[in-house]
Amino acid sequence: MSTSLPSHLAWSSGGRDWRLDFDRPAVMGIVNVTPDSFSDGGLYFSPEAAVARAERHIAEGAVVVDLGAETTRPGSEPTSAEEEWRRLEPVLAALAGHPARPVVSVDTYKAEVAEKALDAGASMINDIYAARKDPRILEVAARRGVPVILMHMLGEPRTMQVEPRYDDVVREVREFLLERAGAAMAAGVPRERVILDPGLGFGKNAGHNLTLLNRFREVIPEGFHSLMALSRKNFLGLILGDPDPMRRDLATAVASAIAVSKGAEMIRVHSVAGSLEAARVAWAVLRESVARPPDAPGA
Repeated sequence: MSTSLPSHLAWSSGGRDWRLDFDRPAVMGIVNVTPDSFSDGGLYFSPEAAVARAERHIAEGAVVVDLGAETTRPGSEPTSAEEEWRRLEPVLAALAGHPARPVVSVDTYKAEVAEKALDAGASMINDIYAARKDPRILEVAARRGVPVILMHMLGEPRTMQVEPRYDDVVREVREFLLERAGAAMAAGVPRERVILDPGLGFGKNAGHNLTLLNRFREVIPEGFHSLMALSRKNFLGLILGDPDPMRRDLATAVASAIAVSKGAEMIRVHSVAGSLEAARVAWAVLRESVARPPDAPGA
């Protein structure tokens, strides 16, 4: 991260003030409100199960809950805006008054869904298409004053894993992220509210993913906040020789620690506790200090 950026991100949305601190590892907990997610097979499709999962993430230390209602696994087909909102609405309603006041991110590329989610209590947008599918989503983020996560993806979920190729994956992903960040700022989103994600697993093979993780500091353009989302990805399964995504949480924790050591400010994971512990150890090694903020668990 550039020294010109503050170590925290503050904004107002829905009549509330929100803040993310990046002077410690920040963890985003994933809740897939879908019947066919690659990682959990629909375990949290019902509103009750999704809310319970979000509450567990919060209890384990997640500072952001990321709600997604459209499957984006390789080969998946799009979900209509109407169906996506039908899945999201009851979960957002339940979390809106949660006493922990978590930042709730909506994982969508549709401006219509993002707008409704912000009205219902979400306070961040996470767009896997980086506003290429629906550019209006940047106008929503700018007008509502919320942070937006922009991710690199080669192609689209239906075709992205069909022989992905790059001449120079680091350069190409970096240039893409810089261009999309420029589009966000041109639409009125302040630089400090743009968060960039290299999109591991989205149009990349195992070698591409490992290169992007290893060279993360080169991938993220200077002056922008960063996110690494590598939880339960297929490349971890290839390393382990295990096809079951549900058995990749330890590998995810190790990879998350590596990501933090390479400069990732926020990590996005399906299971919070182990990855947060690993990230804290990486953070301490990086700074050669065991000091924790006063509000950190165990402090």
